[in-house]
Amino acid sequence: MKEDRNDKNIGKKLDGRYEIIERIGEGGMADVYRATDVVDNKTVAVKILKKEFAENEEFLRRFRNESKAIAVLSHPNIVKVFDVGFSDRIQFIVMEYIDGITLNEYMEQNCPLDWRDAVHYIVQILRALQHAHSKGIVHRDIKPQNIMMLPDGTIKVMDFGIAKFAREDGKTGTDKAIGTVHYISPEQARGAATDAKSDIYSTGVMLYEMMTGKKPFDTDNPVSIAVMHMQAEVPLPHTIRTDIQTGLEEIILKAMQKDPKDRYQSAREMMDDIESFKENPEGCVFGYFPHLLGTGSAASDDEEGKTRFFTPVEQPAERTAEPEEDDNAYYDDDDDDDDDEYEEEERPSLFVPILSAVIIVVIVVASVLFTTFILDRLRNSRSENAMKDTKMPNLVGMDYYEAKLQYSSYIQINVEETGYSDYEKDKIYDQDIPENNPIAKGEVVNVKVSLGARKVMVPDVKDWDFEIAKQELTSRGLEVERRTSYNDEIEAGKVISTDPPGLTETDPGTYVIVVVSRGENKRTVAVPTFVGGTYEEAAKMAETWGLLLSKEDVNDREPEGKVLYQNIDPGEQVTEGTTIQIRVSTGIPKETTVKIPFMIPPGAQGTFHITLYEDGVEKVVGAPFNVEYTTNGTSISVSGIGQVTLRVALTNDSTGARATIGDYRVDFDTQSVAAANADIAKAFQEVGGIPETTSALTSTTDADETTTTSRTWWSPPSSTEATTVSTTVSTTAAEGDEPGED
Repeated sequence: MKEDRNDKNIGKKLDGRYEIIERIGEGGMADVYRATDVVDNKTVAVKILKKEFAENEEFLRRFRNESKAIAVLSHPNIVKVFDVGFSDRIQFIVMEYIDGITLNEYMEQNCPLDWRDAVHYIVQILRALQHAHSKGIVHRDIKPQNIMMLPDGTIKVMDFGIAKFAREDGKTGTDKAIGTVHYISPEQARGAATDAKSDIYSTGVMLYEMMTGKKPFDTDNPVSIAVMHMQAEVPLPHTIRTDIQTGLEEIILKAMQKDPKDRYQSAREMMDDIESFKENPEGCVFGYFPHLLGTGSAASDDEEGKTRFFTPVEQPAERTAEPEEDDNAYYDDDDDDDDDEYEEEERPSLFVPILSAVIIVVIVVASVLFTTFILDRLRNSRSENAMKDTKMPNLVGMDYYEAKLQYSSYIQINVEETGYSDYEKDKIYDQDIPENNPIAKGEVVNVKVSLGARKVMVPDVKDWDFEIAKQELTSRGLEVERRTSYNDEIEAGKVISTDPPGLTETDPGTYVIVVVSRGENKRTVAVPTFVGGTYEEAAKMAETWGLLLSKEDVNDREPEGKVLYQNIDPGEQVTEGTTIQIRVSTGIPKETTVKIPFMIPPGAQGTFHITLYEDGVEKVVGAPFNVEYTTNGTSISVSGIGQVTLRVALTNDSTGARATIGDYRVDFDTQSVAAANADIAKAFQEVGGIPETTSALTSTTDADETTTTSRTWWSPPSSTEATTVSTTVSTTAAEGDEPGED
């Protein structure tokens, strides 16, 4: 696009390795590009600090803080960082390229979500936060815009631009309320110190929006939204979405408590409650708000008798959603025009306190920024003085990315090798220039970076008995956390899945979540007898027992609609919802094919074919066959219904002579054939298919005896009588005479 053509970064090759292809995103302080890593031949994302901010200490600190934050994180739900580059000319971070959309885009198109989808995404976010928090990093800007979703539903948390290291002493300049106001925690809105529980609050807000399709606090005025996060009660999810489960509503409200000590104290705690809810969605009630029982509107019973606990809402829903143009109108309880001065004094406007608080925050932030600037200058000055000694610093034990940040202006740190060691992941465990050796500015030092402790392969224990699986996992130095779930395919006590999944590498001591089957969660029923009844009867029985039918219509002599077959035997136990396949008669008899065999008589010669007639009409003409190449006889196939009588004729293809073999009774229902008055040898003789070595037309008695022989030639079966030709042959059978001599 035109904008890209004017972008001077496109076409550059950073560090001689990362070739910028196109701009794919733009943030407040940095642009994001798609690039090619020409060394590893892979696509990466490169975030480059905008030039106008490169000399701004606050933005520079935030940008470098982001690189430090994600550099120490390694988790499948957090975008990976591959490299960082900080010089006088350009500041950049090389990250994993995510080909997907933001969670915000997905929510805009699909909210409200089914609870299964919502908790699937939230659990992935919580896993990412648990990992970050365990490293002492608080994100502080959790929102759907900072979360990417891959096409397969995998979540990737990104943009740690305002992340805070929990190990840092005191507050930093970014402790002010710079998180997105719709998802900001109350303490962050006040400008107070933040910790992991601030991220929990923001996650609760996202879960609220996923389930209801609405943000808990939403007006056109950001200040009003921030104040509502600090003071207003959360509109109860079930007042917006009536079918939300009690347990899930409690999880949302617990995460969004105003006081951090009343929230979940860790992402792990919230995940544990979500897992408990998933095991029994409809019956799960935690009872986190029992003090509200008995206060009239504080509790209500649903149709199933389960009690809902919640916090009463003081503000009407319509005021929260659509405040008047005057910001102070949101806080007024009475809109009458004739309020007296005394009432006005009792209800002072919040504008002045809010303005005062904002001014105080600005002053404090400016002071902290100034102090931070002075400290950074002093620290840089000390670093410069140290480097004037031209001595090699000790890099062993330092985080590679932190070392690169600290010394990149003076030495070039090159990763010569990576390997497993006793050092933590990304720690430098060797350098080729010894500590305190004289060095020149810009000199290259080769280092070895740790991959962490040697990895352990998680075994694939799916379908294993849990106790055996547990022994296998613990024998490899892994910890086991047992979870249960209903499963229709895996019997109770067997392993359904693990997290991390089988055949993946992980660190020794990692907790492996093992999901164990609780067996089927459906009622089992005995399959009724469908065969013999009608389809309508079968359908009613199937509905009664919670079964499904798959119908196949077949031709059969049985009455139309009669069930002929079922694939699961009557009495067999199946779960509700099982599909039974049945075959139902159409009432149309089924046409079948029968083969009629014919034996070839000895001595036959020539090529012939057989023809079948039904009621004088030609039905089937068989293929020609040569008896010299037919060793096991021949056959002819015929199709039909019921029982028929067929007249069979033999034709000599060489002479055209024909003769009747006989009648055949064919039963297509039983696939049987019965011959009646059939003589195939005689037919072969009549058509000249058997050579005569002696006269086949004479019968000899005495020398003077004259014999008359009658031959019946083939005639169409439609004739009433066959044509009979009488031939008289006189033969003298003199002793020693050859047949045929006078």
